[in-house]
Amino acid sequence: SSGINAEWPLRPGGKGLPVNRTLQPLLAIPTTAGTGSETTGVAVFDYEPLKAKTGIANRAIRPTLGFVDPDNLVSMPARVTAYSGFDVLCHAIESYTAIPYKERGPAPSNPSMRPAYQGSNPLSDIWSRHACHITAKYFRRAVKDPEDYEAREQMHLASSMAGVGFGNAGVHLCHGLSYSISGLNRSYKSTDYPEDKLIPHGLSVCITAPSVFAATADSDLDRHAEIAEILGGKPCRKEDAGAVLADVLRDYLHDLGVPDGLNALGYTDEDIPALVQGALPQKRVLAISPISTEAEPLAEIYANSMKNY
Repeated sequence: SSGINAEWPLRPGGKGLPVNRTLQPLLAIPTTAGTGSETTGVAVFDYEPLKAKTGIANRAIRPTLGFVDPDNLVSMPARVTAYSGFDVLCHAIESYTAIPYKERGPAPSNPSMRPAYQGSNPLSDIWSRHACHITAKYFRRAVKDPEDYEAREQMHLASSMAGVGFGNAGVHLCHGLSYSISGLNRSYKSTDYPEDKLIPHGLSVCITAPSVFAATADSDLDRHAEIAEILGGKPCRKEDAGAVLADVLRDYLHDLGVPDGLNALGYTDEDIPALVQGALPQKRVLAISPISTEAEPLAEIYANSMKNY
């Protein structure tokens, strides 16, 4: 209804007010290994006036029960498996590298206005780190062999684990920058998806990942180096963590057939101002970025993501 549409969604598009009523039980049955939505209190939708995504983020909409059954994944085509898997990977890395929960602020005056995303914290770290371990072992297998039931099963588990991690810690720049990438799409159509014009969510998220984590590495070199090694990178000097993690992620993107940067999706440097303007309102996720989210650093990440290989 128009009342709900105005009250609950976050800006842009709504007031971001707390959900102050009892909702019906929600049973969630995921059919991809990606969103982790069976574990989170977040629902995202397209806000067409701004050609961007917004959503409702409140514990009241966290599912009562989730049915995580890999039998629901057996018909996923390769691109859906790949892009939903990259969503898992970015959920895990972003939540693990988010601003620490003790540094998030300012604190709201009313506890009911406390955001769903709290920043990296000891409990979320456990889930996010383990999701990276599972993804490193099974992601490529799940994409390359649709008959590999074990790989699909494990990626489904990784999706839920990453969901618990980011559902409390949050995601930051890969997701914050993704909404205008998908919303401003002019003509790109992905294989294995029925829509005539669509940049799948996981693609819009992972396309900037190498540049994002190269940029965020200095905020916590140890964590970035750890994730790079978990994902298959060689042990490196701490000061090289950002470059090494970026290269590891490029290897995943290239190996799993992701288009070569924003240029391949139809964007050029001339589109960067519009992409930045679409990203800046995403305060829900930008608030826990470990680096500045002013227009200039966001524009630099978009520019560095025009080509990845």
